Amino acid sequence: MKDVKVQAIIGPQTSSQAKFVAYFSQRFQLPIISFSATSPSLSPDKTSYFLRTSQDDSVQVKAISAIIQRCGWKAVVLIYEDTDYGNGIIPYFVDAFHEIDTRISYRSAISSSGNGSQILMELNKLMNMPTMVFVVHMRASLGSLLFTWAKKIGMMSEGYAWIVTDGLSSLLDPMNSVAIDSMEGVLGVRPYVSMSKELEDFKFRWKSKFNIENPSNQITELSLFGMWAYDTVQALAMAIERVGPMHPRSFKHHENLTEFANFGVTLMGPKLLKMIQDTGFRGLSGEFNLVNGQLQASVFEIFNVVCKGERMIGFWTPANGISRELNGTSKRMCLNSMDALRTIIWPGDSTTIPKGWVIPTNGNKLRVGIPVTRGFTEFVKVDFDPCTNKTTVSGFSIDVFNAVMEALPFAVPYVFVPFMTSNGRSAGSYDELLYQIYLQEFDAVVGDVTIIANRSLYVDFTLPYTESGVAMVMPIKDDHRKNAWIFFKPLTWDLWLTICLAFIFTGIVVWVLEHRINTEFRGSPGQQLGMIFWFSFSTLVFAHGQKVINNFSRFMLIIWMFVVFVLAQSYTASLTSMLTVQQLQPTVTDVKELIKNGYYVGYQKNSFILGLLKRMNLDESKLRPYTSSEYDEALSKGSQNGGVAAIVDEIPYIKLFLAKHCSKYTIVGPTYKTDGFGFAFPMGSPLVSYVSRAILNITEGDKMNMIEQKWLGNQSSCEDQGSTVSSNSLSLSSFWGLFLITGVASAFSLLIFLISFIYKHRNILTDIGSGKSLWRRLVTMAKYFDQKDFSQTTGSMAQQIMEIRVVQDFSYLDDASQNSSNISDQTAQNSILKGEEEDGNLFSAE
Repeated sequence: MKDVKVQAIIGPQTSSQAKFVAYFSQRFQLPIISFSATSPSLSPDKTSYFLRTSQDDSVQVKAISAIIQRCGWKAVVLIYEDTDYGNGIIPYFVDAFHEIDTRISYRSAISSSGNGSQILMELNKLMNMPTMVFVVHMRASLGSLLFTWAKKIGMMSEGYAWIVTDGLSSLLDPMNSVAIDSMEGVLGVRPYVSMSKELEDFKFRWKSKFNIENPSNQITELSLFGMWAYDTVQALAMAIERVGPMHPRSFKHHENLTEFANFGVTLMGPKLLKMIQDTGFRGLSGEFNLVNGQLQASVFEIFNVVCKGERMIGFWTPANGISRELNGTSKRMCLNSMDALRTIIWPGDSTTIPKGWVIPTNGNKLRVGIPVTRGFTEFVKVDFDPCTNKTTVSGFSIDVFNAVMEALPFAVPYVFVPFMTSNGRSAGSYDELLYQIYLQEFDAVVGDVTIIANRSLYVDFTLPYTESGVAMVMPIKDDHRKNAWIFFKPLTWDLWLTICLAFIFTGIVVWVLEHRINTEFRGSPGQQLGMIFWFSFSTLVFAHGQKVINNFSRFMLIIWMFVVFVLAQSYTASLTSMLTVQQLQPTVTDVKELIKNGYYVGYQKNSFILGLLKRMNLDESKLRPYTSSEYDEALSKGSQNGGVAAIVDEIPYIKLFLAKHCSKYTIVGPTYKTDGFGFAFPMGSPLVSYVSRAILNITEGDKMNMIEQKWLGNQSSCEDQGSTVSSNSLSLSSFWGLFLITGVASAFSLLIFLISFIYKHRNILTDIGSGKSLWRRLVTMAKYFDQKDFSQTTGSMAQQIMEIRVVQDFSYLDDASQNSSNISDQTAQNSILKGEEEDGNLFSAE
């Protein structure tokens, strides 16, 4: 720039060099063109005079993530050189893997000047990790050393998977034969270059000339970077021809005393830059067309290193994804399948897709953390012998985990590590235990660990292996079979009151209908009142002896007797149930009642239940922690005596507690949902899916029943307690239809009778003097109603009256006697009209 007065620069080759030189290109308007600086951190958008005639490294990230997604790998390790070239692509890998739910378990940055010992140390570290999928992004010089050492220590064997970016795959041929032999089974991606006659001719001419000038060099193929270099020179030459002659004096010098004083700004720079950007042609690498200052990519080819060579197995395009043929599309929707590609030979000459992970082969076992608690040891029990310093782990959860691991299709060595202090006590809560996985102190946690949302933020859970949910357990009220007033219990008080009112109303209606025509419903007021109650209540046991004459009475009693029959049978059945079956009634029915009455509530120590109770608006001062052994005592004391009114815990614990105290406590209230107990693993652990499938196989078979019987026993006797919580007393709501029917029938019969009576004796109201008040008329009508109606008297009774009168006629023949008889007849007639005599008095007078 200073001495030669250059108009453009081709190069530099590395991204770090290009980043430095790009400053001058912008400062002095000098076009800088690079065919090998591919780092995404070096963007032509930031430095307009920097042009990249190669493809950005970030474009190939999508192709690599598509391969990983097809293989179903959930964790990968990134290996890259610690330079601008290597670091620039990392953010793009992170974003692409996040989209397919794949975790970067480790990033291995290797210095570009790293020697064999440094690379070996890093590979040994990677070898002890469970992830066996490696994505390598580095140049050929460092990559050849990496794969040579990986082959020596056994990391190119079966089970491993290696994918290289175009930084290595485009320069495979320049690598030595030892390095190529070490890469057997590696997958690679690189921009696709279609073969043309021009490219074939050029390769032949270039190879001939190169071998003459470098007879000792083993390079036999032109690399992709060589094609880009040739096209770059051609594009620049075409642009210069279009600009025209450039004179060395076409520079504008700065008038200052700095070190850049002799540096000039080229006057042809902007025009030359515009010509290069507008240049387009078909070169050796394909269509040469710069967009936003760099070459655009469209197709990547996927190859497999086999037999010291490369074998094409498919293509990737942004539109169609992975496909076997360039113009074909992958019609298979299964993401965990590589059938869209040709057969792949993986490291170790295997054709089976590697699982992508394995238990480390350095002798270490899976460290499984175990909770240490004093309650519900049926689930997890840790016995520590201080003499031998040995720990024994047992319990329901332990046996389930052992059965699950035996059901896996591969062997997983593991060892149980209790989460406890040196004196044998628990080292923390369940949340703290799970956090040890995040801290990499444990590889898994097994026990009665509940799956909840906030815990899943830092660990992955398997499917649950127990019943889910949280409920309350409360004491049962005293057995009411010992109550002297139990015979009132079958019916609620509102039903008892309704029945009594119905009996009285029925008795009154029957008395009204039968009073004027039926001798059995007549007599003194006290006798008639007694008859009303006696007749109606005697129908309850069908003990009434009175006959009814009125048809309305008979109609009404038919319906009433049916109602009495239904009530009697229902009462008998309910009372029988109460006397023969123990009714489990809780002392409290729901959480609202606990809060309203200010009762104390218990929960299990070191449990997430405390947070749940707070979210249910329970006062923290009313919450008391207990171990399982203290549940019985706390519930027996009650809230007023230093205990609690209820215990809130998970259903597996409650069922185990009720199995021992079934006659004293019961499950009450709604069930709050949780996901049950599960096993915990690190985030993204491939073991989770295998263990979850094994749990399904265990829980659906007889193995789980055997484990439950061994540790939890028979819990069936208390399983249906919740169904007996509500009261068994019969209520009015069950019988209001019957009372409605009999009430309507009685009211209808009474209404028809009264209308008929008033209409038939309407003359009584009209014959009374007009000076009488309405009240006097009604009283007169009532008195007349109280008299016996002879028109409705039965035949036998009328015959008796006639016989009495005949005897009177033959007994008294004299006038005095006749007059006396006439007077008696007249008196009787007047008595009837006034309503002052009963049937018996009339017969006696006659």
